[in-house]
Amino acid sequence: MSDFSSTDMQYLWLSIVLGLGQLLLATLFSVGARGLPWGVGSRDEPAKPMGHFGGRAERAFKNYLETFPFFLGAVVVATTMGKTNAMTALGCELYFWARLAYLPAYLFAVPFVRTLLWAAAGVGIALVLIYGVWPGA
Repeated sequence: MSDFSSTDMQYLWLSIVLGLGQLLLATLFSVGARGLPWGVGSRDEPAKPMGHFGGRAERAFKNYLETFPFFLGAVVVATTMGKTNAMTALGCELYFWARLAYLPAYLFAVPFVRTLLWAAAGVGIALVLIYGVWPGA
């Protein structure tokens, strides 16, 4: 039987909340720059630029969406297989904290740090895959 109260599942839940927070932030910038009528409309017209900060919030959210499905899949498979352990928990923690720190690093255009945080999140996913999903692990 799976343990859905494990560290892995808790960080999965926190990562979902983080993603929703990023969606809200990007939406607020979008509505602020483009107006509510554009936001609730059919969006047939090209979107107005959101400025540097708003554009970064939108791109950071899109980047989050590129990694989150892999993290989600790895955690769900490891959990349902009953193979969560200290290393998968470490991977989940690394993914979450790196993605959390990635947002301000991207918003404030901090070079190199942003890339290191992105890579750290990838290492977190790899840890979950290697120690919780990989056959024979």
